Amino acid sequence: MRIKAVLSFILISFCITSKSQAQTGGLMNSNIPVSTKWLLDVAGDAGRTAVKSVYMIACPKTGLKGTGFLLKSGHLITNEHVIRGCQANEIMAWSSFGVQVTFQRLIVDAKRDLAVLTPVEKQPGGLTLGTDENLLVGTSVFTWGFPLGYNGPAPLFSAGYLSGFIAYRKDADGTNVIKHLVVNGAFNPGNSGGPLFSPNNKVIGIVVSKHAPISEFHLSAIKALPENQSGITFTATDDKGKQTVLVESQVVAGLLQYFRDLTQVMIGEAISVSELKTLLQENKITLPE
Repeated sequence: MRIKAVLSFILISFCITSKSQAQTGGLMNSNIPVSTKWLLDVAGDAGRTAVKSVYMIACPKTGLKGTGFLLKSGHLITNEHVIRGCQANEIMAWSSFGVQVTFQRLIVDAKRDLAVLTPVEKQPGGLTLGTDENLLVGTSVFTWGFPLGYNGPAPLFSAGYLSGFIAYRKDADGTNVIKHLVVNGAFNPGNSGGPLFSPNNKVIGIVVSKHAPISEFHLSAIKALPENQSGITFTATDDKGKQTVLVESQVVAGLLQYFRDLTQVMIGEAISVSELKTLLQENKITLPE
């Protein structure tokens, strides 16, 4: 669920300018955004905790955007592919209250596609982790996040059902595998890194991808097009006046990838919470049970 930098740098510039209400100490401003107020009024106790703990994550350097969530330990969790190519101080997050958060430390695990961020200033609240053991197919699950071009301030709700499991090889010999939960639900680019909840409002997974069927031939063509440097050139200008020169094949590749990202097959995947727990333990971070 990656958004190509060719198209997304304009989106990220908009995110930064429209959400730059930085505040100190992670404290809520008395001027809570109206849409956030409306959502908190109808979300219920558990829903309010989730809304307050889910953040939009962006890295202007790469033009990538996704979702992250706060643990009670004070750490923010997201996917590695959301912040790939960025250092901790190059990543920004925004809460549903318009609070801008910066980071001082970053832990990444590319194989698990997980990242752990430590804010410069600890944020209030946070979520607890559940368990992925004994989950039944057909169990209702849901997530909150910032899909596609939606930039908040409050996250959007998406629900589905647990459909099954997938095991990915972590090592070449296949002795260690990474567990993914398969969900029949609407996951879109921008939902990556969001928390997947069980009916008891515990985090049981981290949204990571959606299924968008495509042949290897067409996929390799989309990947090859951006590498071409010849042809008619176009100059794209964002709202800050920054210009990027692209050749026609790069524009075509960006559009093809964009529309593929919009394809909705209603089958997505989430990294099992057990993978996150293992990563936290490996880095001596107390589990927020």
